[in-house]
Amino acid sequence: MKHTRLCLLSSAALALGHWGAPAMATTVPATSRLEEIGDAEMGDMRGRYTVGDNAVAWFGVKMISTWQTATGQVLQGTLALNMDFTHDHMKPQISFEPIVSITRADAPLPASAGVATPSVRHVDGAGLANVGGVVQSVQVAGDGNLASNVTRLTVSDGDAAPAGVSTGTPSGAAMAVSGGSRAVASFDGNSANLLLSIDGQGSVEQWIRNGSVGQSVQLTADNQLINNRMEIELVRQTVAANTQLAQNVAQAINQAQGIGLH
Repeated sequence: MKHTRLCLLSSAALALGHWGAPAMATTVPATSRLEEIGDAEMGDMRGRYTVGDNAVAWFGVKMISTWQTATGQVLQGTLALNMDFTHDHMKPQISFEPIVSITRADAPLPASAGVATPSVRHVDGAGLANVGGVVQSVQVAGDGNLASNVTRLTVSDGDAAPAGVSTGTPSGAAMAVSGGSRAVASFDGNSANLLLSIDGQGSVEQWIRNGSVGQSVQLTADNQLINNRMEIELVRQTVAANTQLAQNVAQAINQAQGIGLH
């Protein structure tokens, strides 16, 4: 019975500690009839009333990339990936919606897009594949270019996906090709990728994969206008059991009256 009550009291302490309660002093007054619990005994105890208050209910990411060339051609791609955990936290419902487009321009591509020039322009972003976390990179070998990478994270509490979220297929790809210009949005179940590229001028990319979220701009041309924007939204499940948690802790403390007394 003594060990059972000790476990209840320790569980209550763990629950209170989860909400930021100060730790109990390790020194026991000499006049107290309580005894300290040894490390070995504490090591066998497990919390019973700790509730994860940051469980994910819904996760969504939207990538938008726009590239306007010096000739007026516009490449654009949009990728929306949503994961709904409200029905099953182990197997979320996944929706994917890609949109890509390329507008044609009458003017010819600049010389750097296919005609040899005296100067050789080169950029290399191969090392970005080895970088974890959030990555933002701009590599430019040209003049008069304007490029931006913007990522925004919004965190809110709720029990469902935000209003107005569209649904699509679980995976797939969309591609638009015009001459040497390509716009591709894809999701293979493990990673989502949005890529705009023009032969001889560079590439614009956004991605989200295991351990990495990134935006990259690589240019070897002049007078290009590029914008990468990523919107990430996370909805944390509302802890409706906060009241029940408090009741459980109070009950455990009441049942633990007289713990350690001889």
